[in-house]
Amino acid sequence: MGLERKMFRGMFSPGEVVRLKQPCFTPGRLFEPGKYNADELPDIAFDMGLVDHLPPVKGNSSENLNTQNPPAQNLED
Repeated sequence: MGLERKMFRGMFSPGEVVRLKQPCFTPGRLFEPGKYNADELPDIAFDMGLVDHLPPVKGNSSENLNTQNPPAQNLED
């Protein structure tokens, strides 16, 4: 049996840019996979293990952290 790596919100600083690995459905919103600030994502994404740290950035790649996420889809429409 393999080891499971358990992630939780406390492992990430609030302003840290993280990667959402899979779509995350909440009652009011759909979060697409991509880069987000840790404080933008719901707790359930962390509890389900859908969030991971970004790999270390090499060189002058600060522009990678400023990429825009696709607009969130509101499920109430």
